Amino acid sequence: MTTPPLVVTAGEPAGIGPDLCVAIVEHSARTDFPDFVVIGDTAQLSQRAAKLNSKIKITACAIDTITDTHPANGEMRVLNMPLPAQVECGTPRSENAQTLLDGLGVAVAGCQKGVFRGLVTGPIAKHVISDAGISFSGHTEFFAALTGTALPVMLLVCGDMRVALATTHMPLRDVAMNLTQDRLRSVLLVLHHDLKRRFAIDAPEIVVCGLNPHAGEGGHLGHEDDEIIVPVINALQNKGMNVRGPIPADTAFLPAAGSRDAVLAMYHDQGLPVLKYAGFGNAVNVTLGLPIVRTSVDHGTAFDLAGSGRADAGSLIAAVELAATLSCRE
Repeated sequence: MTTPPLVVTAGEPAGIGPDLCVAIVEHSARTDFPDFVVIGDTAQLSQRAAKLNSKIKITACAIDTITDTHPANGEMRVLNMPLPAQVECGTPRSENAQTLLDGLGVAVAGCQKGVFRGLVTGPIAKHVISDAGISFSGHTEFFAALTGTALPVMLLVCGDMRVALATTHMPLRDVAMNLTQDRLRSVLLVLHHDLKRRFAIDAPEIVVCGLNPHAGEGGHLGHEDDEIIVPVINALQNKGMNVRGPIPADTAFLPAAGSRDAVLAMYHDQGLPVLKYAGFGNAVNVTLGLPIVRTSVDHGTAFDLAGSGRADAGSLIAAVELAATLSCRE
């Protein structure tokens, strides 16, 4: 039986997403790289390849013949999603927003039907989609809605370092209000389950960061740590899970905090700066809790680099490779 390819969405066309797609085709021509299909505008991708002086071949293909064909060396197979507005490097057009979301929908449906074995997403700009009058807080939440997932969990991976988030894309002032015992318990259960299922870790060790400085300092710097985080950890420990904390976030990543398979940060900018400092450009965003495999780059659209030839494809290469690995553990 032929192994289905991965599907890669090219992302915001005015950003570096198309550059990265060209780069991974060139990379795959030189290495043993997982098979993939790109969702994007074939004409726009061809224009970007020409701007980058790339010699790759771009071929439109149909979704119902994906598993019957294989790319030639240096060939990008594309499920064509024509954009309504012409694209210039660095100048996004909100008129293209709905087409980008439609492409994500095609990718998810293909994964659910087994046409693709996993989804890898290029970077998009939330503000461009919002400017089109479409409510959109990010890939993670969008895929949760498409798949009927109650609670997706965002995990960043860089080598052996894994950082998950208890809350994702929300203003800092809203974090404490949204951090409930039910939410924290559910996030930890999803994280524990997918570390076992996707990452093949038999007995995951999870370190949980405190919300407040010094994990609340016994209530002197906030009550959330003692009233929300501690009871959840105690309950899960009683069920046999190897989870400990709350540990102050400024020490949770240090060797003194002990071994761990993952760190759970309470909010976006508590945990991700550490991971991105450790390996920006090579880290991968993974959405846990979905019925499909989904990985992504760890960076944004970098409009200023689009078409320059200076975009680093390291994160997309890592995202494709990790998606292929995770998809083998379904």
